[in-house]
Amino acid sequence: MSKKNYDSEFCGSLPLNFINHVQAYGILVVLEKTNLTIIQVSQNIEEKLGIAVEEVINSSWKKYVSAKELTLLEEHIQSDVIKKTSVSFSFTVPGRQTNCLAIVHIKDSYLILEIEILPEDESATTSFLSVYQDVKHVITWLESAQTITSACEIAITELKKISGFDRIMVYQFDENWNGTVIAETLEEGMEPYLGLVFPASDVPRQARALYLQNPYRQIPDREYTPVKLYPLLNPATETFIDLSDCNLRSVASVHIEYLRNMNVMSSMSIRIIKDNRLWGLIACHHRQAKFIPYQLCSVFELLSGFISSTFSRLQVLEEFQRNSHLQTIHARLAEQIYAEDSLVKGLLQKETTVLDLLQAEGAALTYSRGMATIGVTPDEDEVKNLIMWLQGNKPDKVFSTDSIASVYDNEKLSQDIAGMIAIPIHPAKDEYLFVFRSEAIQKINWGGNPDEAIQFEQDKKNYHPRNSFKIWQQTVKDTSLPWHTQEIQVADSLQHILLEYTLRKSVV
Repeated sequence: MSKKNYDSEFCGSLPLNFINHVQAYGILVVLEKTNLTIIQVSQNIEEKLGIAVEEVINSSWKKYVSAKELTLLEEHIQSDVIKKTSVSFSFTVPGRQTNCLAIVHIKDSYLILEIEILPEDESATTSFLSVYQDVKHVITWLESAQTITSACEIAITELKKISGFDRIMVYQFDENWNGTVIAETLEEGMEPYLGLVFPASDVPRQARALYLQNPYRQIPDREYTPVKLYPLLNPATETFIDLSDCNLRSVASVHIEYLRNMNVMSSMSIRIIKDNRLWGLIACHHRQAKFIPYQLCSVFELLSGFISSTFSRLQVLEEFQRNSHLQTIHARLAEQIYAEDSLVKGLLQKETTVLDLLQAEGAALTYSRGMATIGVTPDEDEVKNLIMWLQGNKPDKVFSTDSIASVYDNEKLSQDIAGMIAIPIHPAKDEYLFVFRSEAIQKINWGGNPDEAIQFEQDKKNYHPRNSFKIWQQTVKDTSLPWHTQEIQVADSLQHILLEYTLRKSVV
């Protein structure tokens, strides 16, 4: 089998932010921005606060908070800095002695308030000092990490201590948005997922986009009953309200079924960002319902940013070290070329060769009088055919692939060669430097059959996620190890050296 793209167009097109329902653990209130009139509310407000929906709608928010709390909200609305993010404040509903926490999202014409009922027992809330110590401890450990692997282990171990989730794992996306579990800590009796790959459709495109807006996503109880908003349409926009920023946003039924199939009752996911792109997620699972209060969610949010910066720092360090190694070999090859006054000798016949530069098994240098090779290469006729193909398709720029068979008329080269970098020197003279990698048969352990990630019913409208996450192994052939970005960049640099040399000298 060859590699396949599992980033589902269907799943990626479903609107998750205009779902018009919220989860039952909190209350959603929408205020008109200028006069703070309540224009929309979740229908569980009577259950949570004992206030009828009809009584709340079109009443003023000023009725439910103190003058001090009202002033604080108005200051938030006027702040240009705060408009770019959410803010939170606590308040007490007059006459009911109910302590609440409101997370405010400021929009152009309205405000969204996510309201959480605070526990009556103050000891049930996490103190600032406790939160500070937890954060300080995790940051200290992460600062000591020398590799991404060790940083992952630190992150999941410490977050498990803080939160008490049954399972925490780091889930890294590849170039096709499939996610691999690269670190995991879990309670006894749970099915392990370490090393498994989950198809891109498990976290579809629009869900990934929402993680760029929200640092975390919480589902305290998968068996909750979705709560409708009243009225149905947001009066400020006359459309379904955009809940992109809200953690209270309800969950698609297919994801609830997915959690059920995983035997997970509660989940929380924290984003990892690198270069403004979603690098991965820290996924937390619990076998019983588990609510994480906002104060602890804030710890997760803070640590999400620090973990992201730590991973970015370590990845930059790894890339720097790899690049330094490549540049050292690149400089040595350039010296050899000029010292030997020959591309063949400088690249293929000294102690350091182009194989060392690009971690390859073979190389071929073609020129008007023939071909010089080192290591494992296709036969001469195959190389000539590659030249003709390149001249018709990729004549001037460095070309790289880890699967020649997938781009080259679906032909497989001899010697089990699968990957290639082709560096044009003078294409009109058939002068190229080819570097080859052998086939590296890959065994991919998927978390369930990825071809069954989405299963439609006969009506082609209703669908379900796969019901098994047992290892499903795929064998990928006709593919080499992938070329690192830095390897392709150093191949570009090598092309400049070859062109500069051959402007005055012959290839040999």
